Amino acid sequence: MTHAVHEKQKLLNRVRRLRGQVDAIERALDADESCTQIMRLLTAARGAMNGMMAEVVEDHIQMHMMQANRKPSREEIEAADELVDVLRSYIK
Repeated sequence: MTHAVHEKQKLLNRVRRLRGQVDAIERALDADESCTQIMRLLTAARGAMNGMMAEVVEDHIQMHMMQANRKPSREEIEAADELVDVLRSYIK
């Protein structure tokens, strides 16, 4: 993901938050927390992972599907935006 250097710190921060969520799941399991609490933690971690996936997919579309050597047309921009919206809905 060399093209995402400007986004690297943001993505690393998200990974660190996700790691914290997974650690919280482990602590909850060790502490014999309720199934409801564990499901809440799993849902939060899944949402974080899905959000990160959506961001990486969006960056991929913008960097690799749109030609960098020319300005995309309005229709191309709208099509890319629609694809990102569909993918975000699907990932959730």
